[in-house]
Amino acid sequence: VGSGTPSPTPPRLPRLAGQGSLADPPLEGEGSAGALLIHAWPDRVAKARGERGRFVLANGSGAMLDAADPLAGQAWLVVADLQGKAQNARITAAAAIDEADIRASLADKIETNRETSFDRDSRAVRVRETVRLGAITLSERMLPAPAGAAADRAILDALRQHGLSLLPWGKEAETLRQRLGWLHRGLGAPWPDVSDAALIDRLDDWLLPFLSGAASFAAIDPGVLSAGLMALVPHDLQRRIEALAPTHFDAPTGSRVPIRYDGEWPVLAIRVQELFGLDRHPAIANGAVPLTLELLSPAHRPIQTTRDLPGFWRGSWADVRAEMRGRYPRHVWPENPLLATATSRAKPRGT
Repeated sequence: VGSGTPSPTPPRLPRLAGQGSLADPPLEGEGSAGALLIHAWPDRVAKARGERGRFVLANGSGAMLDAADPLAGQAWLVVADLQGKAQNARITAAAAIDEADIRASLADKIETNRETSFDRDSRAVRVRETVRLGAITLSERMLPAPAGAAADRAILDALRQHGLSLLPWGKEAETLRQRLGWLHRGLGAPWPDVSDAALIDRLDDWLLPFLSGAASFAAIDPGVLSAGLMALVPHDLQRRIEALAPTHFDAPTGSRVPIRYDGEWPVLAIRVQELFGLDRHPAIANGAVPLTLELLSPAHRPIQTTRDLPGFWRGSWADVRAEMRGRYPRHVWPENPLLATATSRAKPRGT
């Protein structure tokens, strides 16, 4: 730019950098020098940047004018001639032009791009519209959140970049995922792998079909996640989930106590008194997998962990009983828990 054979000069240049009186105002409009030059050098449209007299050209080059030059304070120029290096060339001939003339004259060279992305701070999808003439940004603005497929794709891209913790995992969906994870670890395929890596790899299979153009993660119904996870399970296995990995244990007292699947083995945290009279260890998967029992006091504090309830009754129960009688005298602590009735209540007052 600005080197080699001199560029042709239009016949009428009322205002050029470095020429004419400093008091002469730059002309604008259809008859201005800028409006004439822009057709000869559309890639030399220049936009002011930073310090006075500094410009960036549509072709990506940088250029400058002396700060005292009357054109140095213009927002837009069309450069007819430059001297020096491409990123720091000196403008020797130019004319002012306004943005409206640029947009009207170079409409076929102006590009409008819309980029859909995820804003982590707001946890929402955003659309940025940028209007460019080559390397020059004419305008930039944020648009209303997208809907439909564009929003769905932005959600998936955000998950691939930032992880599944962005999803609104409710209790039901999280528990289902833990149960399926345990079944996969214990029984293998065709029970699906629901690890983070596996789910991210298969977002198009389990999540995309259930999204509905939500523009933020907060707008995603947690039920969508449960439905998506279930879609990964072969139809003939879906009915077996509850039998193999139930959500709750039905205690002898009638209480339904939730089973946790967030570790290597399923865990049942239950007050020890609710197991009185039970002579076999609670198990799942058709009796094949014993639950890890976290035996609790009446105050729901841990007493002992076991995977052999009958052995616990025969063994360390005597020591536990002695300690618990002192701490919780209003509760029943039988010598032989196998002969006692399971309870979730304290003894009546006065007994």
